[in-house]
Amino acid sequence: MSGPGWARWAARIARAVEQDVDASRARRRTAHARQVVPYRGFGNRREIFVSGRVLGNPPAGPVDAADRWWRNLANAWRHLETDEVAGARVRVRVGGAESEVLTDEEGFYRAWLEPASLESGSTWHDVHVEVVDRVRSEAPVRATGRALVPTRTAEFGVISDLDDTVIRTEATRLLRMLKRTLLENALTRLPFPGVAEFYESLHAGASGSAGNPIFYVSSSPWNLYGVLTDFLQHQSVPPGPLMLRDWGISDRGMLPTAHGDHKLGAIRQIMNCYAGLPFILVGDSGQQDPEIYRDVVHEHGDRVLAVYIRNVTSDPARSHAISALSAEVRLAGSDLLLSDDTLASARHAASHGWIRSDSVERVADAVSSSAARPG
Repeated sequence: MSGPGWARWAARIARAVEQDVDASRARRRTAHARQVVPYRGFGNRREIFVSGRVLGNPPAGPVDAADRWWRNLANAWRHLETDEVAGARVRVRVGGAESEVLTDEEGFYRAWLEPASLESGSTWHDVHVEVVDRVRSEAPVRATGRALVPTRTAEFGVISDLDDTVIRTEATRLLRMLKRTLLENALTRLPFPGVAEFYESLHAGASGSAGNPIFYVSSSPWNLYGVLTDFLQHQSVPPGPLMLRDWGISDRGMLPTAHGDHKLGAIRQIMNCYAGLPFILVGDSGQQDPEIYRDVVHEHGDRVLAVYIRNVTSDPARSHAISALSAEVRLAGSDLLLSDDTLASARHAASHGWIRSDSVERVADAVSSSAARPG
């Protein structure tokens, strides 16, 4: 046999050996998998984005509002100290479409699927996820998540921050933030007064049954995904996809630094997915939300109905800077409202016909009852 023929034969053998080794490694990796955590996906009737994580540790246990601080600390550690499974083969199915993907070095999987059929009139659709390449004696690792596909009744979308926008975090004060994150749990942490009522009114829209989609874009770590989704459910805040961050160790340090890049990239992904839908943006003054949303307005000024910023800082210089951003946003074709409570945002939304006027009364009642509560 000639040299080139031998080379081709050797290459085929090498590829076969490599594939066999890769498959063996994948089986060893997937044998280590204890759970797959599907995150809420989103998309339209043409394509749906799904993601999640494969972990080698068992799920954290349930929590109770009466749990003491040391039990909360132990549960927080279980969420933060995860055992990621890299290179696991994951099969995802939604709307008749199916795909197999490998997890990355942090155990994340991501995929875009083109659904063949979706239930008409339904907003949420089941996403079936399973870790494959497991031997028969091993227990299956599978889960069912959900993906959001807004219906034609949607009037606009909402993109909201979480920390210090929906949930009290005090992210600008490190020790207080750590106390709330580590020593409290999903049932004891508190939202800002009126948030649940306001977000429900945004979800309902002017018609009362619009089903407007709500997306939560935050720099909290993916490890807290379960805590945050449980918090939203417990506080009756409308559910929606969460787009969080990986806080893994890198050559730049252990904590993430590119806060603005993460949020701006996530917002672009959402708005590109729903090219014909306008949006309301909600955030707080503590970090970079006003600047990030200003950039979004410049890119999509005709699609940003309003920007609502909760004032969580006492620095006059920060308020002055946001006032300058407000003028800039107005020139770009939208509104930026800086306010101390949820009620001002609700009144603004109602005055523009985005929510029902009777919704303002429910928000006002929630804010006033909270203010009257002792402590």
